[in-house]
Amino acid sequence: MWRVKMLALASLLLPLGASAQVEVGGVKYEAEQDVAGQKLQLNGAGIRYKAFFRVYTAGLYLNGKASTPEAVLNASGAKRLQIQMLREIDGNELGKLFTRGMEDNATRSEFAKAVPGVMRISEMFTAKKKLSTGESFSVDYVPGTGSVVSINGKVQGEAIKEPEFFNTLLKIWLGQAPADRQLKDALLGQAAGSTRRN
Repeated sequence: MWRVKMLALASLLLPLGASAQVEVGGVKYEAEQDVAGQKLQLNGAGIRYKAFFRVYTAGLYLNGKASTPEAVLNASGAKRLQIQMLREIDGNELGKLFTRGMEDNATRSEFAKAVPGVMRISEMFTAKKKLSTGESFSVDYVPGTGSVVSINGKVQGEAIKEPEFFNTLLKIWLGQAPADRQLKDALLGQAAGSTRRN
């Protein structure tokens, strides 16, 4: 745990464009990733805990540092949310948790506009049946294209076109009722959030 704390803190001290990795929960996140031809930097990464169990790690990539939910949601350009499982979870259950998380954090209008995308991502996880320890998925927001979902590096069908979907998804972790408040802090680049539990 001490090593994770030190690495998380070090990630905040990296200058823009620095080439390095950040390790969280045994999972390595590159300091930079390319999304649709844009170089994005790691804004923050942390662990999702449920009770005392580690469920997954998450990393958020943006084209510039953002320390508040508003700054993340309003950021221009491409974005990436990357998640790697630390324990096995049923795909259908994960889809339901995501749907509930979006409903809990979006206005009725926002959720209504994102419903087609919510249904698509739920179908993707249901079809996968389960995500095992070590498996990963990412959701990339690409301006002009939409949200591109990949599971274990493989793109899952067409992009989700609704522009509201990606920010509604992000609110699962960055909204007023986040899935994990410490993970919210971590994704916003606050070191303490990367290491504390609920």
